[in-house]
Amino acid sequence: MPRPTASLDGAWTAIVTPFTPDGTGVDVDRLRQQVAFQLDGGVRGIVPCGTTGEAPTLSEVEQDLVISTSVECACGTGCLVVAGAGSNATAHALHRQRRAKELGADGGLQVSPYYNKPSQEGLYRHFMTVADGCDLPIVLYNIPGRCAVTMTPDTVERLARHPNIVAIKEATGSMDSASEIRRRCGITILSGDDSLTLSFAAVGATGVVSVVSNLMPRAIADLCDGCARNDFAAARQVHESIFPLSRGLLSLDTNPAPLKAAMALLGRDSGALRLPMHPVDPTLIPRIQSLLVESGLMSANTGGPGRRTVIEAVQAKGAMA
Repeated sequence: MPRPTASLDGAWTAIVTPFTPDGTGVDVDRLRQQVAFQLDGGVRGIVPCGTTGEAPTLSEVEQDLVISTSVECACGTGCLVVAGAGSNATAHALHRQRRAKELGADGGLQVSPYYNKPSQEGLYRHFMTVADGCDLPIVLYNIPGRCAVTMTPDTVERLARHPNIVAIKEATGSMDSASEIRRRCGITILSGDDSLTLSFAAVGATGVVSVVSNLMPRAIADLCDGCARNDFAAARQVHESIFPLSRGLLSLDTNPAPLKAAMALLGRDSGALRLPMHPVDPTLIPRIQSLLVESGLMSANTGGPGRRTVIEAVQAKGAMA
């Protein structure tokens, strides 16, 4: 079975799941608007139902709804959809991979099994079982900070021999790991950290699964385009312009809490989260606003259309169940 011909290079957005203000439902209209914003920004693809999309708090029905809506919005645009489909139970990960295919996704993002903390052989057999059981392309997701286990370059090299395993989102923060993966095999490497996209490109990565592109997709697309052209001067200029936001915003609290606060300040999301995720502390709102102003996303003369909503939500400790 040949690898898919569609390129997974470039800017990908780990898109948020917009909730209704009370947090009890998915705001489908808002999701369509957010996907349209990404399409207008020129990203290569979107990744619904990932960590940024709060997938662990979504029901199976809601996951299907988010994926199918994303696929519907992207259909015919050239934008691809790689749906979060991972689980810490191999049988369930295979089920979600098959469901992603049925819903029309172009691939599935498969995270390392969290909490179980499997051995490298366990990781290998987990991903191989999913790859053997469904012919939808797999993007591996290596994020030890969330999973308590690191997929080693040796394991990635073994997995990359499978025709259905086509890329890896490398969120280890390790240049050495990315370099070793590139040295060992031809799998597509996507940075899993916005602040490291340019650095990873220098050692062979060809794109990013971005959080910040929820706010500024055009800039992230331009950064990846500059890297692809080997115009690192242009890419560095974009990198420097977005670095305060990409580094500063996501260091304030656990993703996606600060991101959703920023999107609410811009009037682009309700800001609602689901437990155990909780809104940012109210004292962080001015800092988030300053980062948006510094990045040119908000005027210094306004608090933004959603500012009062966000402050009220965090003051009320309004994490939505």
